[in-house]
This record gives sequence, structure tokens and C-alpha cells, in this order.
Amino acid sequence: MTVEWGHCDPAGIVFNPRFFDFFDWSTALLCEAATGLPKAGMLARYDLLGIPLVETGARFLKPSRYGDAVEIVSTVVEVGRSSFAVRHRLLNGGELAVEGRERRVWAGRHPDDPARMKAAPIPEDLVRRFRGE
Repeated sequence: MTVEWGHCDPAGIVFNPRFFDFFDWSTALLCEAATGLPKAGMLARYDLLGIPLVETGARFLKPSRYGDAVEIVSTVVEVGRSSFAVRHRLLNGGELAVEGRERRVWAGRHPDDPARMKAAPIPEDLVRRFRGE
């Protein structure tokens, strides 16, 4: 992707919280690749309320500036019963600029109140895809 002006602070470098937007977008694309469905289709197909973020963090190693072409490489690094962890590596000029991590929960509807979320088992076919099997 190309860093746009709206991603940047007044100094022309990416405003750090924007990286978490990039990572959220990358996780959605990762899930789309695993399920073959866009996010809305995935939520409907698996009767999910979402895949909420429950833990995140990042290391900022090199600034990215307006106009830079960056690459985000996102990988599922751990899959549990109802959660999964993603590592994001944002490369700028082939160098690691930002390394991020997320933990997300596969959240279905609560049996007592369908408006509430409850962790649900990740379907086995997706577990295999997330693991690269």
C-alpha cells in the first residue's frame, strides 16, 4: 500500500495509531483468504458477531512517510480453541519498520442473549487453514 497524507501526522510520518488500522485491515484480508468470503459474508456464514481484538501491541522501528510504498505481511502464528494470534510485519523499502501483534476471539452469539458475544470454537477447517495445512 502507499502511505497517504491522511495516514500522517503534521511531520509527514505515519501517526502511530494508524498502524493498528492497517493491522485490522490486514487481519480482515487474512480471514477473507482463509474463508473465501469478505468479512460480512464470513460473519453471516459462521453466525458470528465478530472477531474482536482482545490484545495488541507493536514495536516501531523505522518511520514511514507520506508517499512511501509499504508492504504488510500478516501471519496467523497461534490458533487456540476460540482465539487466534496474528503477527504483522510492515516493511518499508524491504526493511522491517513496524512489527505488530494481535489476539482475536472468534465470537458467536451468547445462548442466553443473542445481542451479547460469547467465545465460540473456531471451525476445524479454518483452524487448518490458519495453520497453513
